[in-house]
Amino acid sequence: MTLVLESTWIPAGDDTAMTYRLRVTNRSAETLRDFRLCISGPCQVDLAATAEGGAIGRRLSTFTELLPPDGYALEPGASWTISLRDLGWSFQHWTDGARGAYLALADGGILSVATAPTIRAGGNASPKRGVEPYPVPARPPVPISVIPWPNAVSVSGVGASPAGLCLMADGAEAEAAAAAFTSLVHDLFAAEGIVRPIAEGGLPVRLHRNESLAREAYALAFSREEVTVTASGRTGLLYGLVTLGQIWRGAHLFPESYGFPTGGTVTDAPSMSWRGLHLDVARRFYGSAEIRKLLAVLAWNKLNRFHWHLSDDEAWRVEIDAYPALTEIGAWRGHGLAIPPLLGSPPEKSGGYYTKAAIGEIVAHAGRLGIEVVPEIDVPGHSHALQQAIPELRDPDEKGSYYSVQNFPNNCLNPAREETYQALETIFEELIDLFPFRTIHVGADEVPLGAWSGSPQALAKLREIGGAAMAETHARRLNVTSHSPLAEAIEGSGAAALQAIFLARVQTFLASQGCITGGWEEAAHGNVIDKDKSYLCGWRDMDVSAALAGAGYAMVVCPGQAYYLDMAASPDWDEPGASWAGSSTAEATYAFDPVAGWSAAQRERLLGVQACIWSEPMGDRAVFDRLVFPRLSAVAETGWTRPEQKSWARFKAAAGLMPVLYGAS
Repeated sequence: MTLVLESTWIPAGDDTAMTYRLRVTNRSAETLRDFRLCISGPCQVDLAATAEGGAIGRRLSTFTELLPPDGYALEPGASWTISLRDLGWSFQHWTDGARGAYLALADGGILSVATAPTIRAGGNASPKRGVEPYPVPARPPVPISVIPWPNAVSVSGVGASPAGLCLMADGAEAEAAAAAFTSLVHDLFAAEGIVRPIAEGGLPVRLHRNESLAREAYALAFSREEVTVTASGRTGLLYGLVTLGQIWRGAHLFPESYGFPTGGTVTDAPSMSWRGLHLDVARRFYGSAEIRKLLAVLAWNKLNRFHWHLSDDEAWRVEIDAYPALTEIGAWRGHGLAIPPLLGSPPEKSGGYYTKAAIGEIVAHAGRLGIEVVPEIDVPGHSHALQQAIPELRDPDEKGSYYSVQNFPNNCLNPAREETYQALETIFEELIDLFPFRTIHVGADEVPLGAWSGSPQALAKLREIGGAAMAETHARRLNVTSHSPLAEAIEGSGAAALQAIFLARVQTFLASQGCITGGWEEAAHGNVIDKDKSYLCGWRDMDVSAALAGAGYAMVVCPGQAYYLDMAASPDWDEPGASWAGSSTAEATYAFDPVAGWSAAQRERLLGVQACIWSEPMGDRAVFDRLVFPRLSAVAETGWTRPEQKSWARFKAAAGLMPVLYGAS
């Protein structure tokens, strides 16, 4: 690469402001003139930021153009340095800086720029990627390896593992479970030969049904000659086989540490009904093969909900026949496109979307693994990509700008326009046909305080529902360049009142289609949604989650401080990840109590727990693995295992045996 970008984060000192310094070196033989340096990464250059050594040009969220001085020429072997100040936030990790860069030339051409990881002034360690090793100890606390740990383990003895497991199914449910398990271990551990016939040394494993057991419960009975798995149906049988497969892998791969039971029983059932993972595919696109592998990882952790975040400001990822522009325009980023490179994506066209056929295959595969899929279309905020594809949804007379916390201008669908509901109902009708769980998550998070403050239609609606004073107060929020998306700030505001109108209308429609409506905790603003036909994901503050449960909302707990897997594992610069919610080690995530201090009445409104993967820092897949594993398994054990049976020492000993998405497991 003939152009190289190096960048340095300089923290604020006693006499200096925090500074982001970028240096482009021309290693080519040509002089470069009339160019713009285009950068993107998790970092945002605030509207109030200043520059030394050049100027700041166009910016959109994490995309920024930097301009050299007029007439500047970048000679061969020379470097141009520009320093940015007043960015609005402080870098904490090496992934916070620019992850992608290129030069845009006056003739319309582009030149790629190799981008080195951002370093911090005052000392650095090498950036960390890949899963943190969790070696299996010679003497683990328990004789068998299982995550999440079962309700009751009564093993009378252990020995060497058999060569493999020969599944003997009787009936359609048992056959479906056996087929799902065979597919699962092939996807995760193809070379290990877990499932094999008796002729190749497979130990007989007999699958039996007992309809008195709960749907996800199972029991294992061991003898030297065979294993019996009992459950009410295919999901319980599959979970029993997963436990058996984990026991086999521990004894097979680490025979000096773990054994295979020669007698005894395991009886098990989950402590929570909702054990989920949220994946943001808008910020980074993950292909169908990656989703299939991820679903296998979820099943191996006995997670049963996949919350699929299919839209956001940065992209739209699902095919909708009625609006082909959603994927023609909203699914792609690149230089010269409606959505520029963001979060380090290249200048060349990049992105993607899921066809209806692909979604059908993924949803069916998830169902075979006991996983229900919940799609999310994030509205009314986080809708920049949707608006680029369907611009007629905007109020044509809207003036000025408000900005989201991610620095997207005017990114909220207008609740005062009938066109908004016509489009959404059409989209949701197509979406409902794809997802048989009939639970649709509508987002409803991070609507800016100034949303719709320049829209005559929205202000007229606000006067209608809240009076002239509320409308006038809201209009004064126009052209804000800073805001707080916190619930405490927006609750009671004009934006909250307008969002309440929107949510009431959307939920009424979804309920008429037989659907449950999901939302982030901000969906409670205005207290308008039907609590019997909805659930909320509590993500900011555990006190808020508890209060919402006390108010009667069904809650899925997923606090950023513990269950957001994009947060770094430590405050150290060399760790990848985000930092707005702090950091959380795997041990801290494991120890986190999602209902600490909740009353009995509040606990009755708990559906379960969910880990969340937001993809902004996932610039490469090795970073994904490092951030997600083994914290995903830590959340899974909290959702399944009774609190009094949890043990970090036992979990840590077996964590290295759990599969990861990209690296070796």
